[in-house]
Amino acid sequence: MVFGRHSRGVDSADHLYVRSAAAAWLADRGEQATFEYTRTEGAPIGSLVDVRWRHGALRVHLDRAVMPVWDNGVEPVLGTRVPVDRDTLIRHWYVHRIRLNSVGTARHVQIGTEAFARPIEWFALDQCEMMERGLSTPAVEEIVQARTAPRPSLWSPGKARKVPEPEARAQALMRRLVYARRIESVPVVKQVCADLENLTGVDEELQEQLRAAVRHAGIWLAEQNKERRKLFDNLTRAVTQQEPGRVRRLLTRVNATASADRTDTESAVYRRATTYFESLDDRTRDAVEAEADTEREAQRAAARVRSALQRLREYDTYTPDVRPQVEELLRSAASAGELLPPGEARRVEVWKTRAARGPREQLRVARRYWIRRSCPRCDAQQGKDCVLVEGPSSGKPRKDGHNERLQLELDDRKRARQQKKAGKTWRLLPSRYSVPRRGTSVKPASLVPPRSGSRTTPGRAMRRRQPRRRQSGGTTRCHATTGIE
Repeated sequence: MVFGRHSRGVDSADHLYVRSAAAAWLADRGEQATFEYTRTEGAPIGSLVDVRWRHGALRVHLDRAVMPVWDNGVEPVLGTRVPVDRDTLIRHWYVHRIRLNSVGTARHVQIGTEAFARPIEWFALDQCEMMERGLSTPAVEEIVQARTAPRPSLWSPGKARKVPEPEARAQALMRRLVYARRIESVPVVKQVCADLENLTGVDEELQEQLRAAVRHAGIWLAEQNKERRKLFDNLTRAVTQQEPGRVRRLLTRVNATASADRTDTESAVYRRATTYFESLDDRTRDAVEAEADTEREAQRAAARVRSALQRLREYDTYTPDVRPQVEELLRSAASAGELLPPGEARRVEVWKTRAARGPREQLRVARRYWIRRSCPRCDAQQGKDCVLVEGPSSGKPRKDGHNERLQLELDDRKRARQQKKAGKTWRLLPSRYSVPRRGTSVKPASLVPPRSGSRTTPGRAMRRRQPRRRQSGGTTRCHATTGIE
């Protein structure tokens, strides 16, 4: 087979880099591999890389030209743009991803592990190993250990039962139903409902609870079917109106939420959409991929906004301590745009208004002083801590007292100092002077002449006359008594 490049883009030779890296990685482990660039269903060369060796095989999907096949003995490794639905993640526990990073003029391979409700964790190829269950990364070891660890028993130790009691099985199915609805997995909800309907041996009260759970699940399934029909209708409309960006977004949603149990009509809509998208020219597809990158960045920004708002729940004032967090919140909110829910958008606007006014320093007063006062902002009474007055944590205790409450204490201290200073100034006047009546004046103490018989004006010190010295002929004569030399 001839190995070559099908185009001249940055990633046009990724299949060659994958072959080289995989060969070196397997050779370090004593394995000799064979490679084949399979062209299944008319996919361009380089879309698929089949790696086979004596004890295993991998199929690397570098793009989404060919959808992966599961449970056929060959483990798929998916590129970053290949979609995978949540049911597959739940059923297989995890899937592997592959990406190539440009370092100078070379491309370095990294393997990622993706699991449901967990972010993708990336590792260098040297950190990966081939185990009996297939390709393994440090993240796989954690996932498998968490899944296979024995759970603590909910009852006292005793003789183990091979078949659980009907009540215990009913409770387990109810928990599974709640989890399936939370992750919006329609096939799991249908399966659990069927198991609950076929369950026997429970008392009448529990049976009524199970019937109610199945009834509510049926209402939820009807709503999901309505949303599913709306999804395929929107996909049909997007293809008809030739909106490639919208087609891409809807195809991603279809792969994530409606990949199983498609009707003939739904399958026809899906094939028409994929055919349209694959027929786009390179320039249009590049523009769509750029738009997808922007959307992914907006989604990451929205996640950062949620994290920042979570950290700011304990604050209702813009202080210098939270300034870096608020600045990061506002930057992320600008990138997230319309992806923010209305509630989060309102909280962002509150912080934006606070930031426009500038940070306020938190006043420093010992708690034993300000706790004796009531707070004019949160209406906390004497002896009670201040509480948050805004945001989702409104009513919860605040870390420090509000500045308005502390300012009352500082104002009283300032008035006390002023009164004390005024009292000291008044005592400087001689005791023989009384307070002047209105319309009269009093002379300063330094200008009041002394009374007759007084030795000196108060405040003046007597200066003793020092003798003068005169040096004559090497000797000095001094008249100490008269001061005359």
